[in-house]
Amino acid sequence: MSREQKAVERARKAFLTGRSKPLEHRIRQLKNLQRFLLEREKEIAEAIKKDLNKSEAGTQLYETLGLEGEIVLAVKKLAEWAAPRPVEKNLLTISDTVYIQPEPLGVVLIIGAWNYPWAVTIQPLIGAIAAGNAAVVKPSEVCVHTAKVMEDLLPAYIDKELYPVVTGGVSETQELLRQRFDHVFYTGNSMVGKLVMEAAAKHLTPVTLELGGKSPCYIDKNCDIPIACRRVTWGKYSNCGQTCIAPDYILCEPSIQGRVLEEIKKSIKAFYTEDPKTCPDYGRIINQRHFKRIMAMTEDSTIAIGGDSDESTCYIAPTVLKDVQVNSKVMQEEIFGPLLPILTVSGVDEAIDFINKGEKPLALYIFSPDDKVIKKVIAETSSGGVLANDCLVHYSVSALPFGGVGNSGMGSYHGKFSFDNLSHLRGCLIKQLKMEGVNDMRYPPHTAKKLFWARFFILKNPDLGWLGRMTLLAIIAVVAAVVLKRYLQ
Repeated sequence: MSREQKAVERARKAFLTGRSKPLEHRIRQLKNLQRFLLEREKEIAEAIKKDLNKSEAGTQLYETLGLEGEIVLAVKKLAEWAAPRPVEKNLLTISDTVYIQPEPLGVVLIIGAWNYPWAVTIQPLIGAIAAGNAAVVKPSEVCVHTAKVMEDLLPAYIDKELYPVVTGGVSETQELLRQRFDHVFYTGNSMVGKLVMEAAAKHLTPVTLELGGKSPCYIDKNCDIPIACRRVTWGKYSNCGQTCIAPDYILCEPSIQGRVLEEIKKSIKAFYTEDPKTCPDYGRIINQRHFKRIMAMTEDSTIAIGGDSDESTCYIAPTVLKDVQVNSKVMQEEIFGPLLPILTVSGVDEAIDFINKGEKPLALYIFSPDDKVIKKVIAETSSGGVLANDCLVHYSVSALPFGGVGNSGMGSYHGKFSFDNLSHLRGCLIKQLKMEGVNDMRYPPHTAKKLFWARFFILKNPDLGWLGRMTLLAIIAVVAAVVLKRYLQ
């Protein structure tokens, strides 16, 4: 039996004991996870510095702070989320108990990504714990140091049987995917996402796929261009462009392209100094394979800003490309690096047409002071999420579902959406062995009169207050008594 198979079997055995289900256990595990993030802050920061050259402040801002917020929210709201949810009744169920009961799915597989190795791995785990599941955590092997910290330290804080950490590369992940899970949560690219979905389908296991794509950014000529470019610069070059919702390319009219370039250049200097290579807040490409992939994208476009690189340290300067065409190399796949192409369009209509010719992106950005322009873009496009006049920050809003559509993924999470996504929302109807006369309409022999009453009870759905429901219930009881009396005679 493989190491991966043993971990899954232990998790399943632990889940079947029922100890993951009580709310007290879930809250205790979540608080222990929060304690881990606080007590091991130094080890987390040191590991991610080695993997991605993130600063300590950057690690807290982009990785662990949001996780703490999710834990605080889950602990506060868990009793409400897990409680039975009453639903609207019809005339046939007005005297019954009708509700939705969230229940754990079972054992969840979480396959993390390397670009934000804590945020996108632990956040699904928070949802899995809150929903009462067991979860096998598979951190990305690309972030070697972070995976090691996760493997060594996390089991000291949370139940190591219910929530094991399994490290390794492609073969270990493939072995995990051969096992039966009750849900698979994968963050990464669409090519691997298809393989994950194929493996899960063999067990009819549902999946959440948090993928990516080329997230467009339309800048209206009438907007405040300095502010727009400042926010785009931050959104693009944070984590050296290795963000699944980073603006992938800019669409703007030719008349403002020069100003856009000028303002982005100013913002790069303000954020990362004249020499970003020496700036502690500017990251590095994860490895040389990705370095070479990104640099090859610049070959048939004009470098307007930046372009400096150092393969030995996987450094690529914040770079902006102009004279970019639809068939340029940089437009053929998600960039996932610090290259920002600018394509010119005649206006919002051409921008919308351009966006709609591609796959549905994970995010879509619009910069405009005109609500009509913003609403037009929203109405005539499709994307996982949309953000007007800023970048990235919709990810931090727990009240919004975060997830893709089409090629950018399926399923969503964050806040209550994580809980619901990793729960089975079980429909419950509890009737009593009374008022049997009302049921006469459904029993054979079927007649036109019975059909008339069936149509009445099924299709009539009046909006009644408490008093109205009580009155109607009394009427139904009387009708049932009369019908039953006739039925017995």
